[in-house]
Amino acid sequence: MSGAAGAGEEGKTVKYMILLYGSQRDYDALSGQPGDQPAMTPEQVAAMHAHMEKTHQALVESGELVDAQGLAAPAHARRVRLTGGAPVVTDGPYPETQEVLAGYTVVECASFDRATEIAAGFVNPDAPGEYVDVRPVLDGIEDLAG
Repeated sequence: MSGAAGAGEEGKTVKYMILLYGSQRDYDALSGQPGDQPAMTPEQVAAMHAHMEKTHQALVESGELVDAQGLAAPAHARRVRLTGGAPVVTDGPYPETQEVLAGYTVVECASFDRATEIAAGFVNPDAPGEYVDVRPVLDGIEDLAG
């Protein structure tokens, strides 16, 4: 069965990527910089890190964690496009983009439902509108047709 189908064969696990989003405003608040939203206190930052550590540790203990990384702020990003065959590089942040990929967690588990359950643990219940995406990781090009 294809990894893109969202569920493993009997006894087989599938990898899923949980995509976490943020904005330059979020990174600024996290680092205590003033902006149009309040800066996070050191206690709030510590609580966020403790929550992420606890969530990832539970995945380590269950054997479901494959990888997890946070990404640098959009201000440190570069967008590369081709114009007339030549690369054109734009330094971030990008004003037309409100949200960017802020980090990811890859899990390997038995079902899309389980991956979705894990993903729910990354959504801050105190942040209305916050969300994460969950997508199966393809094993190969043959999975694109699924």
